[in-house]
Amino acid sequence: MRFKHLLSLLTILTLLFLAACGNTNNDEQSAEKEDEGKKTEDTSYTVEHAMGTTTLEKTPEKVVILTNEGTEALLSMGVTPVGAVQSWTGKPWYEHISKEMKDVQVVGTESEVNIEAIVALQPDLIIGNKMRQEKIYNQLNEIAPTVFAETLRGNWKENFELYAKALNKEEEGKKVIADYDKRIEDIKGNLGDNLSQEVSIVRFMAGDVRIYHKDSFSGVILDQIGLARPESQNVADFAEKNATKERIPAMDGDVMFYFTYETGDGEASQLEKEWIEDPLFKNLKVAQEGKVYKVDDTIWNTAGGVIAANLLLDDIEEYLVK
Repeated sequence: MRFKHLLSLLTILTLLFLAACGNTNNDEQSAEKEDEGKKTEDTSYTVEHAMGTTTLEKTPEKVVILTNEGTEALLSMGVTPVGAVQSWTGKPWYEHISKEMKDVQVVGTESEVNIEAIVALQPDLIIGNKMRQEKIYNQLNEIAPTVFAETLRGNWKENFELYAKALNKEEEGKKVIADYDKRIEDIKGNLGDNLSQEVSIVRFMAGDVRIYHKDSFSGVILDQIGLARPESQNVADFAEKNATKERIPAMDGDVMFYFTYETGDGEASQLEKEWIEDPLFKNLKVAQEGKVYKVDDTIWNTAGGVIAANLLLDDIEEYLVK
């Protein structure tokens, strides 16, 4: 009887010992994972950009962004900036990002940055653009490590990849791009033979009518999808600016998307009405076939970021995918 009790006691003690060892190993593994995560977060890294090379000591937590398309890039990777330049339209943010930006401090505009507002935010990273803010780069770099993209071109992906590196979020950035690229491929497949239809893009501004080419924001996206363009628009530059009514025939196509940059004084909207109602415009094949569609200027041109790009794809699916 004593032997059985002793055996039971030894069994219990053995099980307790093994459980303790298991907990110790689990604790050690958890600690190792925490250390690895902390190590990744705290490891310094270097970013090459338009103004040189910048080293960051750790993943930034307080970021100021000085371009509209950059703001969208940050939001898409789960980063809410502490400060950002206000949107070109909206008070102060574009409608499609206003909810995510409600607590963000305005630090001027892309063309007129408020240095004092940035200083007050005490950021640990500033992201800007050489085309817009080259003259104040040194001032910004004295406030916090500053990374600049080269320019603002049609292909938003180039700047996006730089922003992902600067934020130390390359994996998150790759997922955003992969999701977007999958949408492009899905739309291609759904369009099928309709990829051959020629898509015209026109923009109305106060005192300026533009016919957009392939190196515009919307032009790059149409090119990625593989949609055809009218011959006069199938050009590897930005746009034909200050078009006269004699150029209305160059707007023709199988489908037309147009958008209007309205600042609130009504001038752009009046210009749009004047052109759309012109007999030359009404005589276009695309107008007679009822395939002229007005879309949002913010989405198709002004915002210029990944969130707008996905919303533009929504429009393509709505109007072109049958």
